[in-house]
Amino acid sequence: MPHRSLALIVDDEPNIRLTLKQQLQSDTLNVAVAGTVREALEIIRATPPDVVLLDVRLPDMSGLDACSRIQEIDRLVPVVIMTAFSRTDVAIEATRRGAFDYLIKPLDLPQLRDVVQKAVQVSRLRRVPAIVSSSEQPAGDDVDPIVGNSLPMQEVYKFIGRVAANDAPVLIMGESGTGKELVARAVFHYSHRRDKPFLAINCAAISEALLESELFGHERGAFTGADQRRIGKFEQVNGGTILLDEIGDMSPATQAKALRLLQQQQFERVGGNTTIQTDVRIIAATNRNLPEMVEAGLFRRDLFYRLNVFTVQLPPLRQRLQDIPDLAVMFLNQITRQTGRSFRHMTAEALAALQQHDWPGNVRELESAVKYAAAHCTGDVITPDCLPEVCRRRPDLREPSKPVDDDAKIDIAALTRQLLEAGSTNVYREVSTYVDRVLLATVLDHAGGNQQQAAEMLGISRMTLRARLRQSVVDSGEKDGPVENSGGTEATG
Repeated sequence: MPHRSLALIVDDEPNIRLTLKQQLQSDTLNVAVAGTVREALEIIRATPPDVVLLDVRLPDMSGLDACSRIQEIDRLVPVVIMTAFSRTDVAIEATRRGAFDYLIKPLDLPQLRDVVQKAVQVSRLRRVPAIVSSSEQPAGDDVDPIVGNSLPMQEVYKFIGRVAANDAPVLIMGESGTGKELVARAVFHYSHRRDKPFLAINCAAISEALLESELFGHERGAFTGADQRRIGKFEQVNGGTILLDEIGDMSPATQAKALRLLQQQQFERVGGNTTIQTDVRIIAATNRNLPEMVEAGLFRRDLFYRLNVFTVQLPPLRQRLQDIPDLAVMFLNQITRQTGRSFRHMTAEALAALQQHDWPGNVRELESAVKYAAAHCTGDVITPDCLPEVCRRRPDLREPSKPVDDDAKIDIAALTRQLLEAGSTNVYREVSTYVDRVLLATVLDHAGGNQQQAAEMLGISRMTLRARLRQSVVDSGEKDGPVENSGGTEATG
């Protein structure tokens, strides 16, 4: 059965305890309640929860003091402070004492569910380390193993060992699905900060307008809807480690603040003037080619140099096919633990079929393929007919890639020669601008002007697409950019 997380609600109002329990209880989340701090501490000692929702005013102790007591017992549990009094000093003191977040009553239920979900995720990241494992030592539920004995993975393990004890920034590059977050968590697990908070932020999953506030916090009135001060993640995780996933999608304004944080460990909240000092180790990850983005003006050169202290390029699965048997066994073991259904083995023919696939989705795609095979297996042995159809195709029967049009090659080659003969000293930028203009215009035309669809076809984020469109207009000297269409019923992006 899937593991159920545990939330503990500490409030002296029975009706609030009951309402919150009814709203939060689910198939994946169990909810316990307590009316006093003493009762709550007994529960925490007996069964450590994944998140504590803690009222500020309690009969036997203040919520702030209770937060400190909880941290003494179990510093890994996220504590969310709840209060009916929106006071700035309480928010700051709660964060100083290690609170994960701060919510104002009456509680907004969608916001509450979102905070609880994030807290449970953080709790798992703190408690379930990613470690270097081997096929002879199958991992249990309490670890996320990094599996593979190939030469490329041996280099990754050496990298983790070299950088873990250092506080310098780490940059993890690699295609989607190669395990960048696992490596980040392994660096954290083997570091001296492993008893401090760890938090992963997906820069591509949060809108540009909200990401800066999420990271640095904001003051009341900083923007529409900012009706109270919010403490950002860099304050919450003080002393710990933050993973900035998909950092290539970070906006230029947020890049500038991240640069200052790396240089001085200082920042200001959005809309504020007070300089805040923090101590956070930054691990960044991306599936983008940051050096190319730097040359194209899409990523700050100085920020890249700051991040590029310790850099590792994770190998795609097609470059370490010998690791597939160990990975497949690991995924089957996980399925057994989750469902109770056991499998004897995967046949040599099935493994050979997996090793013939080129895995554009990398380890994540392999995991999905093994889950598919387990679901379609009628016995306890995985055979080739259990695998997804794409894995069963022989490589020579797969649809060949269409060759690049010769005319396009000639045009680019001719343009390059023309620029060289003209004595240009910026050939790369000029050719790249030309390619972007043709490429982006063609794909946008094919997508009917819908930027979201075009970005998906190009394999880039919509923000990156818009940045490249703006840059191509600037480089070409045009006054008017292309019409932006975000899709749906909106006329402009």
